[in-house]
Amino acid sequence: MAVEISIPRLGTVGGDATLLEWTAQEGDQVEQDAVVLVIETQKIKFDVVAETSGLLHIIVAEGAKCPIGTVVGMIAASAEEYEQLQRERPLVEFVSEAPKIQSAPIGAGIAEPARPEGRGDIRISPVAKRMAQEHMIDITRIKGTGPEGRIVREDIEKAVAAMKEAPKGPAAPPETIGEKRVKQTIPLKGMRAAIAEHMRLSLAESAQLTAMGEIDMTELSRLRRTFVDREASLGTKVTYNDLFVFVVAKVLGEMPIINSSVIGNEIRVWDDINIGVAVALKEGLIVPVIRHADKKSIAEISMVSKTLAEKARTGKLMPDDVSGGTFTITNLGAAGAGWRFETAIINPPESAILGMGGITDRAVVRDGQIVIRPIMTYSFTYDHRVIDGATAVQFMARVIELLEDPRLSIL
Repeated sequence: MAVEISIPRLGTVGGDATLLEWTAQEGDQVEQDAVVLVIETQKIKFDVVAETSGLLHIIVAEGAKCPIGTVVGMIAASAEEYEQLQRERPLVEFVSEAPKIQSAPIGAGIAEPARPEGRGDIRISPVAKRMAQEHMIDITRIKGTGPEGRIVREDIEKAVAAMKEAPKGPAAPPETIGEKRVKQTIPLKGMRAAIAEHMRLSLAESAQLTAMGEIDMTELSRLRRTFVDREASLGTKVTYNDLFVFVVAKVLGEMPIINSSVIGNEIRVWDDINIGVAVALKEGLIVPVIRHADKKSIAEISMVSKTLAEKARTGKLMPDDVSGGTFTITNLGAAGAGWRFETAIINPPESAILGMGGITDRAVVRDGQIVIRPIMTYSFTYDHRVIDGATAVQFMARVIELLEDPRLSIL
């Protein structure tokens, strides 16, 4: 009996999932527990494995967005069952815009005249689509021979053969836009597309203002060294980020309006204090969330933070790990950014984000004397719909007070 492949519920977070990649092709033999599909939700990639061995039948093509529970494929136990699935549950893929790639020559398997570019009713199997992309075939010029004109593997194979037989002309010149030559074209998709849309909406929907300044890290640096010396007994190496989370969580408890979101026409002040800490990956930035940070010790925050960072680097984060945040901290100093100021963009639907710069030795005036102190820059961006300028000043004044005299925060 055929077994369904469906979009799983990942933790308590709902929403749609995007089908990034079928790792096997239509009709391939797949083995139980092997990865057959990669999906993405909340910027998190997740591997869907086969619950049984058999022949893969793809119902929903790559690139589609589907709700949780949607059946996107089947695994047939026999060739007969596979053929029945192909007849009863065919894949129909709609291409919204034809790719601008090399046109195949007119020949076997190619229709003339060509269909108009951008036509939105091109039906193509996943295998045929992958082959067309590999061989740079313009699918708008292919006449499908499958059911209801669907383009299948054999159609692409004929087009490839026709391309090889056609006389080769001069190499196409590099693409130019105006007078500029294009070196590389990178598709805006996956995590990068999700980040782009998230940040665009953040700037479009909130009134963002950034306050910048410096913090003397002399005492906090000393405190951190005491924690580093106690690494063995604590079971974790405390970082500056861990101390930032601890202090900010304390201040959010004192000033709850910062820990809020605009939902519709209301300001929701959150009871939970869940602090996201930005982690840079090769694919982009992701923000795992330390839940109930105000109820955790510095050592507990450190342990949770390291677990989440490791899961982020190894691709094992779940949607629950990156959802439910009420405030975000991003530390560019950890990336070697040095002394600098910049505007951090709020992570919606939160109302504020705190950016930390690098710690550098700088000349400052203390008690009328010029001295050298470790100074860190900060950038505090807040939503002016929720947080007034005076409130933002009070929040940062308290954060600075606790960072410059951390004994006040741990008493």
